Amino acid sequence: MRSVSYVQRVALDFSGSLFPRAVCLGDADNDGRNELAVGDTGGRLSVFKGPESKPWAVRACQGMLTAVGVGDVCNRGQNLIVAMSAEGWLHLFDLTPPPSKHLDAPGHHELPTTEDQKLGFKQHIPANTKVMLISDIDGDGKNELVVGYTDRVVRAFRWEDSSESSENISGQLVLLKKWLLDGQVDSLSVNPGPDGAPEMIVSQPGCGYAILLCTWKADPLHPSDGEAGSASASREAPIRDVILHQTSGRIHNKNVSTHLVGNIGRGGIQQHNGSGLFALCTLDGTLKLMERTDKLLWSVQVDHQLFALEKLDVTGNGQEEVIACAWDGQTYIIDHSRTVARFQVDENVSAFCAGLYACKGGCNSPCLVYVSFNQKIYIYWDVQLERMESTNLPKFLEGNSEYTELLQQLGVAGDDVSAVKDLIHSTLYLPEHQSKTHLQLRCPGKTDSPKGHTNSQEAI
Repeated sequence: MRSVSYVQRVALDFSGSLFPRAVCLGDADNDGRNELAVGDTGGRLSVFKGPESKPWAVRACQGMLTAVGVGDVCNRGQNLIVAMSAEGWLHLFDLTPPPSKHLDAPGHHELPTTEDQKLGFKQHIPANTKVMLISDIDGDGKNELVVGYTDRVVRAFRWEDSSESSENISGQLVLLKKWLLDGQVDSLSVNPGPDGAPEMIVSQPGCGYAILLCTWKADPLHPSDGEAGSASASREAPIRDVILHQTSGRIHNKNVSTHLVGNIGRGGIQQHNGSGLFALCTLDGTLKLMERTDKLLWSVQVDHQLFALEKLDVTGNGQEEVIACAWDGQTYIIDHSRTVARFQVDENVSAFCAGLYACKGGCNSPCLVYVSFNQKIYIYWDVQLERMESTNLPKFLEGNSEYTELLQQLGVAGDDVSAVKDLIHSTLYLPEHQSKTHLQLRCPGKTDSPKGHTNSQEAI
């Protein structure tokens, strides 16, 4: 395990406290550049854009915000910000600027004025919300809103537009289904199933997970008048279309909280049916990468309490690495081959997320977001690595044609590991102690003049 250091960061001003799921990255204003949305316990939603330390937009919500997300929840082809409170108030905000609004110099929109702000939307749903997901969970091409609650219940909603045409958000979220789980739900995600269709998966304590079956009717939103009441009652009834899974035969602490993330990108490797990747982590330091066939690819045990799990491509090869964060700021980056790199933040953190953010230059880049207990948000941007696996100098130089030619000129065989190691070591650290005998052993038939010797060292 090697340590990495990231120094490019932006500190954002944030006063207040928040829940771990009340921070997310996404394109909130539909300009192609991601923003950071943060909701606090006082009901304030702050949206940060670019390297600015002050919020770009602020909205007032009702209740303590427990979960914040960005996505096309209304299936209109544009993203909205979704903010949910513990009291059950769901807020939707459209931050897309009017067409007449011009862009400022760096390509960022100006702060919307009062007259530019579109009216938001508010709806009351069951209280005690904890975590949410905006995704297509049934494969019909439309996004659903999935909400996890503190009472071990998961509900799925779908947006239904109002018949009235309006520029503002008009419609309502309609309940599709309710699931009852055995344990607390700390994460919601979607992963490809055996047939390639999306499957809804939720975390369960003890490093377990459950698959939620989407068995609603083809059109549950428009029951006949005589069946409207019974259909609504059946959708609210706690239906147990739940398939529980344990990730190993080893006995885990059944009370330890578990987080998961699904649909991890494999890069250029073709995904076969049933081979969707997902990862799990527990508060007691267990990390696992699994295939949908319940095949364990690797397991890592660390000595930190892991409370957040994300995925992010830090090498730029299309393969998404698993990112796990602990309360003390220790962050683990693990690739598909179980190569581990760790990054340490100096402060304890209360929330963490990872993704793409447009910080400098107007382009999205991989970033890590930490919310500290000292009312600061740190965004480490452009967190890229050339490679995950460790290497050494001889292996790195093997791909250099000039290096190979120089070895041939010196009479050193490239496959002679000992001779190459000695030559590099003496060239870097002991150039003044190389004797004629040392040169003759490795450069037979060559002129061992000081001039030729020096040139060889400089070239290597």
